[in-house]
Amino acid sequence: MTYKILTVITFLTFSFAFTTTNNLESANIVGESVALLETTKVNLTVEEEIKEVYTDFVENNTSVPDLESFKNGMMGYYKLSDQKLLDKNILTIIDFTLSSTKKRMWVLDMINNKVLFNTVVAHGKNTGGEFATKFSNTVNSLQSSLGFYITGETYFGKNGYSMFIDGMEKQFNSKARERYVVVHGAAYANPSFAKKLGRLGRSYGCPALPTALTNDIIDVIKDKSVIYIHSADKDYIKNSAMIKA
Repeated sequence: MTYKILTVITFLTFSFAFTTTNNLESANIVGESVALLETTKVNLTVEEEIKEVYTDFVENNTSVPDLESFKNGMMGYYKLSDQKLLDKNILTIIDFTLSSTKKRMWVLDMINNKVLFNTVVAHGKNTGGEFATKFSNTVNSLQSSLGFYITGETYFGKNGYSMFIDGMEKQFNSKARERYVVVHGAAYANPSFAKKLGRLGRSYGCPALPTALTNDIIDVIKDKSVIYIHSADKDYIKNSAMIKA
């Protein structure tokens, strides 16, 4: 009887030692893998990290901004986030290199890498016809302004539910409040208008939205999220500090 008990104890001790050793080895392997992954991620450049995020957006959504406008938008988004100026992880990109008949505005959820809205958006009367080509930060220019904005508070005005935006780039859009450049809805920003005229109607410089989407979009992006208005404008690309790494 004593012999059998000793045999069982010996077997259990051996099994425990064997299992413990294997678990330790497995834990070491897992630990090394995690450490390697963390090191790899830390060593990514900003551009490489942005490309990874962009790839995820492409895989998860049917329509996304092109890589150039996305990269620029992310550069500014990171900087404004680092400055603790944002309350929402939302980035809106408006790509004025595209025709006003195209869906050139994307509202991006940066936590889940999802496109929340993709729609047409109007540009300023003196910025161009079908395409936006001229930009200004001057009062009464009736032109759109490029660059980064932080969304502000909402109000009800002559265009209904609207939202203030604050320009973050002194040279390019700092007079947005003074110019009353706001986000609002407009009948001339509806796709049906573009079908009749071959382009959207134009604002006094505001990024005007289709009336059916205005309330929903404003409610998502209001109160300190980022809007980036993109263009191939050489002056902006050369002189904007926000889009540089």
